Amino acid sequence: MNEAVQIQSPPLHPTFAEATRVWAKIGLLSFGGPAGQIALMHRELVEERRWISESRFLHALNFCMLLPGPEAQQLATYVGWLLHGTRGGIVAGTLFVLPGFFVILGLSSAYALFQETDWLAALFFGLKAAVLAIVIEAVIRVGRRAVKTRFAVIVAAFAFAALFFFDLPFPLVVLAAGVAGYVATRAQSAEGRTMAAAKQADQPSVIDSDFPDVVSSWGRAVRVFGVWAALWIAPFVVIGTILGFDNVYTAIGLFFSKMAVVTFGGAYAVLAYVAQQAVETYHWLRPGEMLDGLALAETTPGPLVLVLSFVGFMAAFRAPLGLDPLWAGILGATLATWVTFIPCFLWIFLGAPYIETLRNNRALSGALAAISAAVTGVILNLALWFGLHVLFAEVSRYVVWPLSMPLPAWQTFQPAAFLLTLLAALLLFKQKRGIVTTLVVCAGAGWLISSI
Repeated sequence: MNEAVQIQSPPLHPTFAEATRVWAKIGLLSFGGPAGQIALMHRELVEERRWISESRFLHALNFCMLLPGPEAQQLATYVGWLLHGTRGGIVAGTLFVLPGFFVILGLSSAYALFQETDWLAALFFGLKAAVLAIVIEAVIRVGRRAVKTRFAVIVAAFAFAALFFFDLPFPLVVLAAGVAGYVATRAQSAEGRTMAAAKQADQPSVIDSDFPDVVSSWGRAVRVFGVWAALWIAPFVVIGTILGFDNVYTAIGLFFSKMAVVTFGGAYAVLAYVAQQAVETYHWLRPGEMLDGLALAETTPGPLVLVLSFVGFMAAFRAPLGLDPLWAGILGATLATWVTFIPCFLWIFLGAPYIETLRNNRALSGALAAISAAVTGVILNLALWFGLHVLFAEVSRYVVWPLSMPLPAWQTFQPAAFLLTLLAALLLFKQKRGIVTTLVVCAGAGWLISSI
């Protein structure tokens, strides 16, 4: 009886210290990419603690998926902001990233120092095959969630074809999908039953349909933009004053600032472009090292986009400008991480108050659904790109206008990599093993195969 009465009222609003402990727990346990991270937050925040209702959680997630950058980290920032304002958002978003950042720093240092040893190369041979299976799983996972209608299938197919066969810029593809979804939804009759049903299913929560909206203003928007834009550009001012602007650190800052603006769909959607630019344009990485970086990021908690910290580390490590290479790498990784995640706080603190007033906007939901479908095509393109580079030692590009697509040298097929990929798929799909277990087993198998 007491339990029945208790469920009719929302829990007490958590204190800032209590919320900080929960955000730290989420940051330490946030393995498994965005799907696993979002599931973890849903269990902790919606089901167990009832700090936010189902409908409010999904509304926040929809907005975060429309933004560039890692949606899970932005979702944590959004909920932290709802609970405790700006300081709550900063703590939630920072603690989501910090544990993984320190881990990736240690792994990047070990990789840079010991990369040439035979045993490490053997381990990464197995890790690359495991990453391929993980990316394939991501295609299936996102596809099941996002491609449920004929319109979504068409959007996903067009997105894949535009990227794989015609090498169109993925921000353009994602933007076009969002516009198509918005227009298609506006053309339909508005019923609003889904949102109403979701609200009726909500349990009483700290943040529910009765939670007061934050009233924004132009003055607040200008202040928020000014503060976070200043924090965004501050490293460039410091670097320019000390080292000038023509150096690797400025290049890192500018490149990853651009990525922060266009990385719709999270880490998987941007890795192919980052790998191409880091290898072919900037010469920060050698061919195949982006896969190594992704394997490192897969073993850490936090957003997979922390792989960009690995790229920044390697770029500065190989062009230290008179610094100790290790310290230069740490500086490069820190800079890449700063310009990647500071914009995430800007998007949330600037846009969330307005998005909160649009919870019943069907056109926004339609744009989200179309973007989610397009991201499925983006990830499928990435899976094929990774697959070609894992399974074949040589991959070129076939260009006959308007076609521009990757083409493997078939005689360079690597049977061992194929077998390791099958092993990873068996562990993930059949045995239902976690990502960390799959990576460890494949790394060991890769070492054994290479040592024979």
